[in-house]
Amino acid sequence: MAQASRENLFFVPSVGQYDYGQHPDHILHILCTAGSMSFMFHNVKYNVLRGDYIILPNPSLASSFSESDDFEAVIMGLSETFVASMALQSNYGIVGHLSLMQNPVMRLAENDYRKCLSDMQRLRERLDDKSHLFHEEMLGHLLLAHILDLYDIHARERCLPPVPERAMTLLHRFVEMLYQGEYIRHRDLGHYASRLCITPHYLSEICKNIGGQPATYWIDRFTLHEVVRLLNRKELPLADVAERMNFSSLSYFSRYVQKHIGIPPSEYRNRRTD
Repeated sequence: MAQASRENLFFVPSVGQYDYGQHPDHILHILCTAGSMSFMFHNVKYNVLRGDYIILPNPSLASSFSESDDFEAVIMGLSETFVASMALQSNYGIVGHLSLMQNPVMRLAENDYRKCLSDMQRLRERLDDKSHLFHEEMLGHLLLAHILDLYDIHARERCLPPVPERAMTLLHRFVEMLYQGEYIRHRDLGHYASRLCITPHYLSEICKNIGGQPATYWIDRFTLHEVVRLLNRKELPLADVAERMNFSSLSYFSRYVQKHIGIPPSEYRNRRTD
C-alpha cells in the first residue's frame, strides 16, 4: 500500500482552496454538512444540500462552484494511486467509478450521512497523529473502511441486478484498457471489441447494462478527462496537447473539445486562468 502522505490524502477548508493544478490525479470528496452549494459537471447543474456526498474523479471537469453563506462541508483530496494500492477485492469500484462519471452526487439517508461524517472526521483527526507507530497502515485501513461504506451506500441506492461473471470480467478488462491509456491512440469501439474477442454490439450492451451508457461514451469520458488534465497544464501549447492525444490536427482536436465540453480548448483555458 502506498504511503498516506499529505500528497495522497489531505483535507481543505473550502472548495475554493482546492488546487486543481497541483493535484491533477486526485479525486475530490465533498460531504455537505450545512447550507447549500451548486456546481456544473458535464454541462449539468447540481444543487447540493446537507447530507449530499459528492465524488469528483476529475475535479477539473467541475466548474461554477457557488456556496451559500452558511455552507459547510468536509472536503477531502485523495490520490487515485493511493486508492489503487489498496488492492480492493471487490469489482464494485469499476461500476461506481463509471456511475460517478455520469452523476457525482449521492443523496445520503441520515444513517449513511452520519456514518460517512464519522469516517471522514476520524481520518482527518488521525492524519496528523504521527506518534502512532503504525500510522500509515492505520490510515490506510480507516480509508479502506470508508471506501467500502461508500460502495455499500452506492450499491444499495442503485439496486443493480446480479451481473454475470463473464460480463463483469469483460467490463473489467475494457475499463482496465482505458485506465492504461489506450484511448490516447484508440478511440474506435472496434479496437476494444477485437481485443476482447467479442462484437462491438455486445461490448456496448455490457457497458449499458452495467454502467448505464454504451462503450463509446466511456471511451470519450476517459479521453476527456485526460484532455482536461493536459489543458490545465498551461505551459503546454494546444498543438502539443492535440499531438499527445493523437488527434490528426489541432482543428479536429478543437472540434472534439467543443463537442464534449461545450467550449473550444482556448476558451476553457482562459476561463481557468480567470
